[in-house]
Parts: sequence; structure tokens; C-alpha cells
Amino acid sequence: MENIFEIKDNFYLNGSPMKIISGSIHYFRVVPEYWRDRLEKLKAMGCNVVETYVPWNKHEEYKGHFNFEGILDIKKFIEIAQELGLFVIIRPSHYICAEWEFGGLPAWLLAEDGMRLRTTYEPFLRHLDEYYKELFKILTPLQVNYGGPIIMMQVENEYGYFGNDKRYLQTLNDLMRKHGAVVPFVTSDGTWGEALESGMFNTNEVLPTANFGSKTEEHFEKLRRVIADGPLMCMEFWNGWFTPWGGNISKRDAKETAEELDKILKDGHVNFYMFHGGTNFGFMNGANNYDKLEADITSYDYDAPISECGDITPKYKECKKVIGKYVDIPEVKFSTKIEKKSYGKLVVKEKVTLFNTLETISSAKYSDFTLSMEKLGQNYGYILYRSNVGRGRKAENFRLVGANDRAKIYVNQKEVLTQYGLELGKSVDLTLDKEENNIIDILVENMGRVNFSEKLNWQRKGIDYGVVIDKHAHAGWDHYTLPLNNMDKVNFELGYETGVPAFYKFELDIEELGDTFLRLDGWGKGCVFVNNFNIGRFWEIGPQKTLYIPAPLLKKGKNEFIVFETEGRTGNYIELVGVPDLG
Repeated sequence: MENIFEIKDNFYLNGSPMKIISGSIHYFRVVPEYWRDRLEKLKAMGCNVVETYVPWNKHEEYKGHFNFEGILDIKKFIEIAQELGLFVIIRPSHYICAEWEFGGLPAWLLAEDGMRLRTTYEPFLRHLDEYYKELFKILTPLQVNYGGPIIMMQVENEYGYFGNDKRYLQTLNDLMRKHGAVVPFVTSDGTWGEALESGMFNTNEVLPTANFGSKTEEHFEKLRRVIADGPLMCMEFWNGWFTPWGGNISKRDAKETAEELDKILKDGHVNFYMFHGGTNFGFMNGANNYDKLEADITSYDYDAPISECGDITPKYKECKKVIGKYVDIPEVKFSTKIEKKSYGKLVVKEKVTLFNTLETISSAKYSDFTLSMEKLGQNYGYILYRSNVGRGRKAENFRLVGANDRAKIYVNQKEVLTQYGLELGKSVDLTLDKEENNIIDILVENMGRVNFSEKLNWQRKGIDYGVVIDKHAHAGWDHYTLPLNNMDKVNFELGYETGVPAFYKFELDIEELGDTFLRLDGWGKGCVFVNNFNIGRFWEIGPQKTLYIPAPLLKKGKNEFIVFETEGRTGNYIELVGVPDLG
């Protein structure tokens, strides 16, 4: 049935006022088999809308190659929401922030010299236009006007923290309309400083909304000044927060969260950010870089009402009580059976040093000067630079120029130095201990591109300029790209040495499938593949101590686990436990 959704003095569906109580679930952070479960729990808390971002960097990971299948099947996610009687808010902006790698922008944009992100720069807009052409083939028929559940779309995301170009915002508006968007549009920004005014435009047609986690009256008052008679909406009610490696897990009191929710619903509308955070599978975590580089952990639990593994929390229960004051809450039967399993300890079956299997998982690309990941067509993972620096000597004032984010330096396959964040670029002296043909290897990890601030424009990974020895740039480099998307090519028969990066294979026979959590006590840093699926990064500095493995990633019979560890520090085993430990 076709519907009409309108924004006037309030939100209206077919002429009747609509109270929007929404929650954020990112389909791309949840295995598809659990979409229905998470959406059912959203409805059971009293929400009538689900909101999601759309990550350009996953749907078009490589230029011109579009993917809307599996965990990226946004159409199926929206259709499940509609089956459950939920409406949908879509935030299809090319930039999503979301503590997601590069804020959702595709890394291949950085391969183009002169690229200017989030501007009217013509090459950028051309790429976006081509992406929207494909994306809106899916989104357009799913709008309420055509019988679907989508009631609103967001034009940009917190643009007021980045720029104030109204022509750019209007251009995005026009692109979305061009490709078939007919539902009302919104923008969302914080109300601090000039962000709200900078990020809004054409307010007669595009409703500004606000993002905040507390002091509702203050933020709504600022919002009211710019929207006149329009409805007040908190588009991101920050009921939790994200966590960097080396930090502390953020927690927000359940009762205090519910009290703030009550203030929002008293005068306006809400979208929980997040209702269910999910997981930064693979290399998809974002990062911040202000005074120092802080990459986010694999878990995106966010201290949300529904935990990373789908558990109902005390925060859920307290918020449900408040929502019940404003709407009738339906009875919902949860249809997905989910159990947690402890499978015990696994000992390593096979192992091989990265240097020994390097040629089976990558191939050398030569250049006189170092090239960034993006210039080599690589988006994520690691990259290894290798050069023969000649005779034995002390290589004075050795330094990396234009390197991001973490570099491990080896002389003749022995580790001599690790630099991370602000340490990169500092000069050191290296001892070249062979009489001739000393080989330097530099393993650089992309820890996750920043997802916020003007630093988006400077996110090339690897070594973008060069390696300086004494006062000259050293020439002659082999480049080995290591996106680690080919674990079947690792040859475990080629030998193993301690103290350097290596791959470790484990096996587990399973009769009953359940969610489980991988502990890597005693292991240094790296990532883990379960049946060729990258479940994310681990790092001994914490706070996250376990990696979530949803049951759908496992199979009955033999399961294969491959750990890639970069520090040369390994435990005696890995362990699959039934309880998460996020620190």
C-alpha cells in the first residue's frame, strides 16, 4: 500500500501525526542470519523505526564493482524490517563517520592525486553520481510512496563539523532527487559552535536534526531556533560510546540514559545511536587522530541496549519502560534461536613465517620510490616494502616519510624497530650486519583510516613518500600488497622462525553450532580468520580480550582458524569461550 510521509509542524504518515522512536542497526556490522533477531528486539522495545547508514566503501570496494549481496544485502534488511511492521530511515550519504574505516568513503578515491573529499570537486561528484545510480536502483522502490518502509533520508552526515559549503549540500540533494529519492530529507549535526548552522541548508525543504547524548533541553532549544515550527528530533541519541585500543570500555548508566530519553520523547522524536552496535569485522574499524592516533577496537558493542552478541541489557529494559509511557509496546516473539558455546582450547596444527610464504600470497611490484597502498590498488590490511641496501654499515638517520599507521622494520629478517602513530618519521640508526646485500623489510599496517575531521583528506596508507637514509631518499623497492583476502594461498610447509610475523592454523570439529568468543591470551597483535572470514583484529594492549564469532560463521564438521600475528608473541593455545570479555 502506498503511503505519504510528510514533515510539517510534526511528522505525519498519511495525514496522522507519527511519533518516531527509532534505533540504529548497521546491517553491515551484523551477520544476515541475525538481522531478524535484532529487528525483532528493536520492535519489542517499543521502536517503530530502524535507522541505518550505507557504507560506500563496502558496496563499491573497487571502482565500478558493486556488491549488494550477503552482509551487504540492504534490500533484504529493509524488507525484513517491513515484514515486522517497522519503518526505515536511510542515511545513504557517501560519508557516514560511524567509527567506520574512512567514514565509509572508498579508499580508491585516495589513489587520485588532487582528490578533494566532501566538496563540489567534479571528479569526486562524478564518482558519487555513479555510485548513487546503482544504490538508488535498490532504495527508490522501497520508499513509502511506492509501498516500501523508507520514510526519510539524510543528505550528508555531520557536515557542519567539516565544512559550510551550501552549494555542495544542494548538489547532494539534487543528486539524490535525480536518482529517485522522493521522501523528505534531513541533515544532522551537533549544536555546538557553528556546526548546526554550517551543516544545514534549504530549511524549507530539508529538516535539520540534532545529535547529542545529554542536556536535551539545551540542545532542543538551539535546534528550535533554526527550524521554527518543525518537529524536534535527536537523530543520534548517544546512549553509549566507542572505544579505542589502549583505552577503556565506555559505559553509561542505564537509569541515567532512560531519564535523558524521557526528556527527548517529552518534546520530540529520537533515534538511538546505537540500538545495536555489532562488530567491525575485517579491517573496517575507524580511527581518530587528534593529539595521537587512536584506532578503534573490533567490537562495536557501544554499550548499546542490545549487546554486540545480541543480549538484552539493563539499558534496554530501562528504556523500554520510558517508551511505554508514550506508545503501546507490542508483544514480539523472538524467532531466532541463539545459544552461546564454549569449545575449549585449540593448539596450533601448522605455522609458517610471513617471509617464507610471502611469494605465495603476494607478488613483488617494483618501483624506484615507495608507493602507497592506494597507488598499488590496495585498500586494507598490510603492505611490505623490501630493498637491498647494499654493504654493511651503520645506516644513520633512517626514517620513513609520509608513512601511516604502524611500521615494523626488519634488517635481514630480524626485527629492529616498531613505530606507531606520532613515532613514524622519527630518525634512528640501523646496523646493517652483513658484509653485502643487506635486506630491509618494512611491514606497514593500515590500522584503520580516520573517520572524522579534515584529516580525511590525508589518509593514504603504507609509505606515501619514501625512506630516507642519512640525507638521501633510498631508491629501489619491491612492494608486496597484503590485503590478506587469500588465506588459501598461505603455504604452511615453507618453514617457521620465532620472533617475526607468522600465520598459525588451528582446527576444530563441531557438532552443535553456537555463538562463541575467541580468547588469545599471550598473543601480541594481529587478526583472525574463521573459515576464511576475517572476524577482526586483536591486540594485547586491550581492552578487548575476546573476538565475537557468530554461529553462522561456523559449520558442522571441521572448522579452520588462521591467526596472523605480527609481533612474534604467541600463546600456547587459543580458546573459544562462552562469555565475551571486552575489558
